[in-house]
Amino acid sequence: MNTDTRNSTPLPAELGQIASRLSACETCSVTANAGHGFQLAGRKAVYQILEDLLAILFPGCHGMAPMPPRYLRDFIEERLTAIQGQLELHVEKAFRYQCVFDKCKDCGQCPEKAAKAVRELLQALPGIKRTLESDVTAAYEGDPAARSVMEVVMSYPGLQAIAVHRIAHVLYGAGVPLIPRILSEHAHSVTGIDIHPGATIGPGFFIDHGTGVVIGETSVIGRNVKLYQGVTLGALSFPKDKDGKPIKGIKRHPNVEDNVTIYAGATILGGDTTIGAGSEIGGNVWLTHSVPANSKVYNQQPKPLITKKQN
Repeated sequence: MNTDTRNSTPLPAELGQIASRLSACETCSVTANAGHGFQLAGRKAVYQILEDLLAILFPGCHGMAPMPPRYLRDFIEERLTAIQGQLELHVEKAFRYQCVFDKCKDCGQCPEKAAKAVRELLQALPGIKRTLESDVTAAYEGDPAARSVMEVVMSYPGLQAIAVHRIAHVLYGAGVPLIPRILSEHAHSVTGIDIHPGATIGPGFFIDHGTGVVIGETSVIGRNVKLYQGVTLGALSFPKDKDGKPIKGIKRHPNVEDNVTIYAGATILGGDTTIGAGSEIGGNVWLTHSVPANSKVYNQQPKPLITKKQN
């Protein structure tokens, strides 16, 4: 059999034809970041701003070198200045794109909306930092394997996911389109933890191990909550409009009150479902209804069948 495939390689003329066919959709709003009279920020540009924000929140931890204290204030001020300019530009374009997508009138307010949203985020950073300190403490005190707080900061995927979420949540709350989801899905791809930027999460939050955790958009989580791997806080169903499309913006995901622990593989569904404060939800439990405060919910222990091995 002739395995020589060199003759099947496209010739330059064919490549030009292929390029023409592909570029014919350069104004397509589905697959191309082009044709709107402006270009949105690429994902890597948004990731870079995220890295700069994390470098401010955890100085010397996310870069190549430690941060001498005498340089700390100047470093943070320099980064904040750069972030403000770049992020306002990206957020303005995100607002403009949403206007195009929603076919709304050009009100000319996208620059003002972008500046306001970015200002809200920058002003929120000291509070985010304090909350993250409580998250770090919760992880260190809640995990017997943690040898130091810096081990948590520099290696725990749960902390990275919640740090990104606390940034994305502020932008989401300010109505910024696209960018909060880019941030949260980047954290998802890096950590295996999927937290929608709309979820509300209190301080002292700890995700142990983390892989496979899913927290839906309208979830509300209280203070000092601990989740293990594979936990899902999801929607029970998706109410649909008259055209059969899911209705957006309604409460679909559960509430988890203060001081709750949810063990690996548990699934809790529904916007009317509340896990009362101080409760423990066992591994692999499936819940679609509320439980009162200080409950312990576990599956009945199965009885394994043990037989003698035949020779």
